[in-house]
Amino acid sequence: MSSLRRKWISDPAFTFFKKVLPPLSETEKEAMEAGSVWWDGELFSGKPDFNKLHQYPKPALSSDEQSFMDNELETLLEMLDDYQIVKHDRDLPKEVWDFMRKERFFSLIISKEFGGREFSSLANSTIVSRIATRSISAAVTVMVPNSLGPGELISHYGTQEQKDYWLPRLADGTDIPCFALTGPEAGSDAGGIPDQGVVCYGEHEGEKVLGVKVSWNKRYITLAPVSTVLGLAFKLNDPEGLLGDKEELGITCA
Repeated sequence: MSSLRRKWISDPAFTFFKKVLPPLSETEKEAMEAGSVWWDGELFSGKPDFNKLHQYPKPALSSDEQSFMDNELETLLEMLDDYQIVKHDRDLPKEVWDFMRKERFFSLIISKEFGGREFSSLANSTIVSRIATRSISAAVTVMVPNSLGPGELISHYGTQEQKDYWLPRLADGTDIPCFALTGPEAGSDAGGIPDQGVVCYGEHEGEKVLGVKVSWNKRYITLAPVSTVLGLAFKLNDPEGLLGDKEELGITCA
């Protein structure tokens, strides 16, 4: 271990913050460890192996992705007038909304099984980057449904019933999603959100069911004015042990 590293670990400020910061829940720990660092780990090691970097295959667009870029994407770019959008309309034109729905710009990451385009990360990022050269508003409108929130979460973690209902509607733009994370005091610090969900029994459609009662306060939710389905992040508690023997279940989404 380097002398710099030893000094940092023994620093009083580090010791203080280690004591006062709340511990990670199991859910938060799993989320933190779910990703990977790719070649970035080499770079930050201080002795990067560039030969290892060159061994990674170069990503390439599929024929479907390239065709979309050459046709649907180019058509959309020609439709965008950022000055008109920002200074006058304060919204995308109706024909742009209709075109993005029709050509499934909102379902780049949703599988073809549910009506999406099932594009790669390379295609997704390239499409959003190209749109951003003409209109940031339009780029963000395409980016949010294809990154944050309900579409991807339901694709990976939803029940079959949720997938069958929501994914086709998200794919064709019947529903526009947004994701609620940012709190008035916590900002986008997921570990600091005050929003709480409590596991409890309640009445739903005339039946007594097990569910979650949620209290929340969010702000700066991109696409909120036009969204029809909200992805919500909150801390879940089970004080009566209705799901198991743990009371604090960590951060979850609904």
